[in-house]
Amino acid sequence: MNISEMVARNARMFPNGVALIERGSTQGVRRQITWKQFNERINKIANALMARGVKKGDCMMNWMMNSINWLEAYLGILRTGAWAVPLSYRFTIQDVKYYMDVVEPKGIIFDEKFTDKVEAAIRPSSSVNRYHYVVVGEKAPSNMERFEDFIAESSSAPVEVEINDEDSCALYFTSGTIGPFKPVLLTHKNMECIGITGVVHGLRKPGDVFIILKPLYHAAKMQWFPSIMLGGPAVIQKGKITPRAIMEAIHEERVTVVPLLVPWVRDILTALDNGEIKKEEYDLSCWRLMTCGAQPVPPNLIRGFKEKFPHIQYASSYGLTEASGPGCIHLGVGNEHKLGSIGRAGFNWEARIVNERGEDVEIGEIGEIVVRGNGVMKEYFKNPEKTAETIKNGWLYTGDLGRIDRDGFIWLVDRRKDVIICGGEKIYPIEVEDVLLRHPKIHDVGVIGFPDDRMGEIVVAIVELEPNVPMSIQTEREIVQYCEEHLPKYRRPRRIIFGKVIRNVTGKIEKAKMREKYAVQKVQ
Repeated sequence: MNISEMVARNARMFPNGVALIERGSTQGVRRQITWKQFNERINKIANALMARGVKKGDCMMNWMMNSINWLEAYLGILRTGAWAVPLSYRFTIQDVKYYMDVVEPKGIIFDEKFTDKVEAAIRPSSSVNRYHYVVVGEKAPSNMERFEDFIAESSSAPVEVEINDEDSCALYFTSGTIGPFKPVLLTHKNMECIGITGVVHGLRKPGDVFIILKPLYHAAKMQWFPSIMLGGPAVIQKGKITPRAIMEAIHEERVTVVPLLVPWVRDILTALDNGEIKKEEYDLSCWRLMTCGAQPVPPNLIRGFKEKFPHIQYASSYGLTEASGPGCIHLGVGNEHKLGSIGRAGFNWEARIVNERGEDVEIGEIGEIVVRGNGVMKEYFKNPEKTAETIKNGWLYTGDLGRIDRDGFIWLVDRRKDVIICGGEKIYPIEVEDVLLRHPKIHDVGVIGFPDDRMGEIVVAIVELEPNVPMSIQTEREIVQYCEEHLPKYRRPRRIIFGKVIRNVTGKIEKAKMREKYAVQKVQ
């Protein structure tokens, strides 16, 4: 049973049960929808698309901010047998035009705020004028349709399309930090896998209330799929994600499972320390599980969180778009003694550490992390060479380096392409970042390599200081001394640059952009 069919099943079993709650960025703005209403609107969207010629195997783009409408459109597309193609709300006109050329969609459903960008993207090409453009909002240009008008006359009857587990269903553009975005083709089986994995990893049960904070265009949203499988409600928090918004949503909606990014955890702890929010003002007794991932999670950060919230369980998941999002490797509840590790192979997954010949390495030896399971993507769209390079005998080569300990726990070392080679020595940026992040005056840090005529590369640390810490020579000297005390000489940064650490929407450091931005500052 695919994810879309599970919604239809919930509509039959729990017709009046709450499926989704949408909270606006303004306090008091809230709406909800039942499983029956949700399913009917998905059917109406699917029937409207099919009436306009969209069929199994076609592509439909979805460019919207987080909302109930986003999920209705996404599942409506899937229900036709077409492929959903979610777009990042950060995409530029050039990005959208490029991806339209690559994907050749039958149309795009988008928020009114993106109308100007869509019009600009389609203007240079007459070939895209035959596509369907559906605007979610009050106004639509004459050559486009309003979303509510689009479905108003459409039937809510079930859609009759044969869909198999192996059928493709979605194209996701990787959020990786190296090189251009790559379209990853996923199947219905992939999505079912990530849902099942999430139920097991999160110890999920029907009474859980999940909160959606991360962008829905990202594969991480599949952490919501366990709610579909169990028929439980989920809360969509719109607008800027702040500590106050998170706490209010948990308190008012009785949220039990909260997936956070590292920056949000930091923000919560900082807001508690400076009195911006007060824990006693919220009833958080409902909150039982906090998950974190999408980037290396500093152990000290989680220890600090557990000091503030001792009753809340913690788990983290490692994943990538090519593995249908988080879950292929998992640090489960009760493993705080292994903080810093990304965990062991997830439920129904296998994981290994291999050398360049694909052979298992010894315990403690660094190699590439490879995984195998039903969540492994079908392919890189229109790129058979890259697909063959990445999937070998069913094993997905992640490009991440790691090591495994005697207990079977995997420790992430770094991205293969981010390794710095200084004077013949391999230096893994994440190991330097982990040390620097323990300095009390450092809020965030990104370590990159700069070209050097003599050494090949040298280590450079981009340091973002805590608020109210001066960017002074004295501060720099303190950090240099700290590195001398805590890092071997060959790993120490040769230069400290005070500046913003560039992260993508899921919190990963964008090393390529960092090198581009800071390389212009000559190394002394």
